[in-house]
Amino acid sequence: MATSSQSCGVCDVRHINKPSIVWCTKCDEGLCTECQKHHGVSKASRRHEVIPIVEYQKLPTDVRKITQYCSKHDDSFQTYCKKHECPCCSKCVVESHTECRDIVNLDDVIDNAKTSYALSEIEETLVEVAENLQKFRQHLQDNRSNLKEKRMEIEKEIKNTRIKINNHLDKLQENLMKHLYEVEVKENSKICQLVSSLEIKEKEIAECQRNISNIKQHATDLQLFLSMKQIEKDVNSKDKFLHSLVENKGATFSFI
Repeated sequence: MATSSQSCGVCDVRHINKPSIVWCTKCDEGLCTECQKHHGVSKASRRHEVIPIVEYQKLPTDVRKITQYCSKHDDSFQTYCKKHECPCCSKCVVESHTECRDIVNLDDVIDNAKTSYALSEIEETLVEVAENLQKFRQHLQDNRSNLKEKRMEIEKEIKNTRIKINNHLDKLQENLMKHLYEVEVKENSKICQLVSSLEIKEKEIAECQRNISNIKQHATDLQLFLSMKQIEKDVNSKDKFLHSLVENKGATFSFI
């Protein structure tokens, strides 16, 4: 099981509290300066990949929780069950997956995960959703400006008409103006809410893009592979949100 990234895992075992400066993705633990030196020259670990602890901590919390070891048996994952979509250690296979036929080598499944078509498709979808959100938000803001322009145009027409008509139309002007302002306030409120929602979604998209960038650079292949399905669900959810706005945009502006 992975230790806290804040402290050196090796020193923790010896009941020594030292801050970690790097993270070993193979050992699933942080290392202090001294332990990193021994780790780098040891025959068992000299080929392990380490990354600066500040870079490792940029990974999403859920991704950092994914480790190379089985929490139940404290053994490394070696295979992957396609039926249950989960990595397995040798004991997991014996205890829970004896009836499963699609048990494959884990290295074969996660190989080239960072350059996979599935990940590229997720990133492309994120870019497209972000662009469409921005375009739709701009469209709403443009219409918000048009609301004021339309209100001013109608107000001018009403005032010009009032000069040509009798006192009876004075009352009509008052009613029309009141209704006009009420519509503007109502529609303006709708747009403000939509713009706020879009800005939140844009921030979520940007955060997701940063997470993917950090995952590609610093997460293990296993972490990336197991995170992709959740990321894809989040992307699809935001895409559906955008489509629902596009489909309903015709009902947004009632008097233009």
